[in-house]
Amino acid sequence: MLRTKASSYSKLGSNGYGGYMYDKDMNKVEFSGYRADAVTDFALDYLQNRDKTNPFFLFLSYIEPHHQNDRNRYEGPKGSKERFNGFEVPGDLVDTEGDWRENYPDYLGCCASIDWNVGRLREELKRQGIAKDTVIVYTSDHGSHFKTRNSEYKRSCHEGSIRIPLLAYGPGFEGGRIVHELVSSIDIPPTLLACGDIDKPQTMRGRCLQELVNGKAVDWPQEVYIQISESQVGRAIRTKRWKYSVCAIDKDGWNDSCSDVYVEEFLYDLEKDPHERNNLVGCSEYRDVCDKLMSILKTRMVEAGEKGAKIIKVEN
Repeated sequence: MLRTKASSYSKLGSNGYGGYMYDKDMNKVEFSGYRADAVTDFALDYLQNRDKTNPFFLFLSYIEPHHQNDRNRYEGPKGSKERFNGFEVPGDLVDTEGDWRENYPDYLGCCASIDWNVGRLREELKRQGIAKDTVIVYTSDHGSHFKTRNSEYKRSCHEGSIRIPLLAYGPGFEGGRIVHELVSSIDIPPTLLACGDIDKPQTMRGRCLQELVNGKAVDWPQEVYIQISESQVGRAIRTKRWKYSVCAIDKDGWNDSCSDVYVEEFLYDLEKDPHERNNLVGCSEYRDVCDKLMSILKTRMVEAGEKGAKIIKVEN
């Protein structure tokens, strides 16, 4: 099994077409062709040549549809610009600036490629007769707002950044259900442990998603806590209806991890404004909403191991 270099440097060792990765012994392995296809080829090789007397855990980290750092653009398979040229513009991008106009077709090409390659993996599991015994979890670490919310792609509280795909299939995840409760990437590790009948350590945060699927969840969190770095030192919560975000205006997102003081930055009513076009923070008629969300946010910050912080209210 091969793995990419860690962090953003993985996009410096390879491009959409061609580059290198490293095997388990840190030997450089070069590849040609489209990167997502090559990564899948490596994974298929692992599945076909592994020790089949033992269970396996395969973590496959596609770089697509992340933008290519050293080229500052998305790189879909050749022909993506033509294939997806007539795309429907998502509501959060309509009439905005940013670079989605030139990049969205390639972004869709990347996504289509991942879908096709995950299909290749599923076919191999079927061929080996283990598809019904294998849990597949498909997700991402972040989305993209295409430089419409700030000067980069992903570090903001907005849905384009934080609302990501999460699909699970296999034992414990069957029947085609859509779960409407809010879940977070922090819930994935305990979920994977539960797939192997392993109790999560007491120090591990998050909860097993199986609880939601089998209907045994009690007191499931009604909000997701968000920490924002690099672009800012920010904190936010997302409930089913509201998005509330604060930032530390005197801190550096690259060098400061947290702050003692934050200032209200965004409030969105996601029921009436799902594309987050109308920032309500500072509106007097929503002061009670902000106060309630502020209290919840402070509690979640402390639960995450942070010190209690002051949040300065914004009044227009």
